[in-house]
Amino acid sequence: MTQVLAMFQEYLLGRGNRKMEYSTFGRHVAIDTWGVQFDLLNDAEFLKRQMVEAAEACGATVLGVQAKQFSPQGATVLVLLSESHLSIHTYPERGFAALDCYTCGETVDPQIAIDYLVSVLKPEKVYGKKLVRGLGEMQVVDPEIKVMETAEK
Repeated sequence: MTQVLAMFQEYLLGRGNRKMEYSTFGRHVAIDTWGVQFDLLNDAEFLKRQMVEAAEACGATVLGVQAKQFSPQGATVLVLLSESHLSIHTYPERGFAALDCYTCGETVDPQIAIDYLVSVLKPEKVYGKKLVRGLGEMQVVDPEIKVMETAEK
């Protein structure tokens, strides 16, 4: 048993001058939403709560959150993740929000966070792209947006 534990520790921590190597693979989903209710886009505290829930829904680790309510309207929320970030920038007077989520590695899927937020915001139109990064030349694909069930405001 002790030998197995030692092998596991060596695997996790590396030995001597060896360093842990992490995958450079990542996915970056960016969307523009149109036709969102003014009140949803003009409430930084509401957006902050929803963004943290979206990050947790996709399995990300939240390290911190910054939110700014602008005057006369608009908000920006940035969620710093151990895996990277999730952000939203809103223009309530236009019914518009720009969202993006980038995650490194294969265990956290940014599409889940984006789908969660689309389900909360209920836009009339969504346009998006997904970048597959960290494997050489970036690949651009059209994401499949799925509406999820969420708690209401």
